[in-house]
Amino acid sequence: MTIPPEAYLWFKSLHIIGVVVWFAGLFYLVRLFIYHVEANEYPPDQREAFFKQYTLMEKRLANIITTPGMILTVSMACGLLIIQPSWLSEKWMQIKLLFVSFLLLYHFYCYRIMSKIQSKDFNWTGRQLRILNELPTLLLVVVVMLVVFKNNFPTNAATWLIVGLVIFMALSIQFYARYRRLKKEEA
Repeated sequence: MTIPPEAYLWFKSLHIIGVVVWFAGLFYLVRLFIYHVEANEYPPDQREAFFKQYTLMEKRLANIITTPGMILTVSMACGLLIIQPSWLSEKWMQIKLLFVSFLLLYHFYCYRIMSKIQSKDFNWTGRQLRILNELPTLLLVVVVMLVVFKNNFPTNAATWLIVGLVIFMALSIQFYARYRRLKKEEA
């Protein structure tokens, strides 16, 4: 069986679409966990209503968007590797696959968190979840850079500037959340 030449472009296009959907789901899923955990601060009558709503939203997001995005990403990546098996011997691809495996672990860990929150057996704070929510951003940056630069991964000042900007953005989000929390406590 021969693979048509346009198959590569189809696999690549669908792989990119899958990545976008998967990451959108992961980013929003952990954000819902934060709202869910912080709803414990509400009065009991409101708390239960928010708990039910966040539970429903988390399940739908995870099962209808995030996991299908992950499946599309991984299956199209397999298609690309079938067409280009030589990539598996390249260092950049091996490193990329290592980071993608961390991302897969993160994905399934989110399901564990979702289960614990829904069983009310979860004691993380919103702040801890915000920190966890930065992990896929860092993985995304590394994976994209590996794909773009391949074996010529830059280690110059510009690269470290970008790394610094990503860390700065992550810290800014944390400081802003703390600022909002302190303002809320003052009110």
